[in-house]
Amino acid sequence: MIEPAAAMTLADPVLGMRILVVDDEPLNVELLAAILGDAGFTDVKTTTSPTRALESCALLTPDLLLLDLHMPGTDGFAVMDTLGPAIRTDEGPPVLVLTADVTQTTRHRALSAGARDFISKPFDHEEVLLRVRNLLTLHASERKLAQHNERLERAVWERTRELEASRLEVLDRLALVAEFRDDDTNQHAQRVGRSAAAIAAALELALELPELLGPAAALHDIGKIAIPDSILRKPGPLTRDEFAVMQTHTTIGARMLAGSQFPVLQTASTIALTHHERFDGAGYPAGLAGARIPIEGRIAAVADVYDALTSDRVYRPAFERAVALEMMREESGKQFDPVVLGVLLESAPGYAASFVVARR
Repeated sequence: MIEPAAAMTLADPVLGMRILVVDDEPLNVELLAAILGDAGFTDVKTTTSPTRALESCALLTPDLLLLDLHMPGTDGFAVMDTLGPAIRTDEGPPVLVLTADVTQTTRHRALSAGARDFISKPFDHEEVLLRVRNLLTLHASERKLAQHNERLERAVWERTRELEASRLEVLDRLALVAEFRDDDTNQHAQRVGRSAAAIAAALELALELPELLGPAAALHDIGKIAIPDSILRKPGPLTRDEFAVMQTHTTIGARMLAGSQFPVLQTASTIALTHHERFDGAGYPAGLAGARIPIEGRIAAVADVYDALTSDRVYRPAFERAVALEMMREESGKQFDPVVLGVLLESAPGYAASFVVARR
């Protein structure tokens, strides 16, 4: 059987909310407790020690604080100043000030300190109950709204994470389109992406760049889907005309990825266009040199060539890692940005392990 007090609380949830009364006068505390208790409030805590008000707030986490302003030692203003931000948010308890001082200066100061409302002394029973109920009802509504907003934010975050994951999966599968035609292991694009992201992180570039470079660099050769198999998988050297066709994979890939509003695809378009530029200006398609080559392209060039040299190709077997590194070292300042290449060379011989690009 439900007790009468419990039944009343179920019918009116406000009556079950916790109230803390702080007043140095025992008679005032007893009177307020009696008024609230007679009205059906079931969780009223009291203290006559202003120094214990802060401790009581922390331990009891009240839904409403009835606070006397003028107390010896630590007065109500000091309590509100210490509570600070806690009483100015939806989560903290609203403060209902108890005072016989009805001057405008006192009221303004109390409101500035965080008070929500006032009860004048001597207490009017009806006024006490109306103001207490109003503030508790408002606090409950604010808390519900805050919880609702939190649930919405969590749902939006979860949905955003799902969309991000699906978008990255689409990019991975898009990268595989080119890989199926040019890489028997279907792992070259992913290794280049991981390597590029790690190099960017080691260079301590803008925080978002390493995150973008992973999926973006994996699309560096997407333009190869437009290159005929007779050229793409030719086991011998390409003729001049065939090489000219092969070079177009950079501009084709850039056009395929251009015009997106998403940073990762914008970065991917830049990489597709510039990952075959050379630091000395002898690369393609635009013959850019030095810092005129976007940093994304310079990083992808190093990651791409290293993985290409250490992978089997239709026209040659893979080079040993030490041999590949020495070949690339000879191209420092020529084909490659010395600073970017330096990250790779300084990490040798443990490059594969430290940059998470081990063969799978």
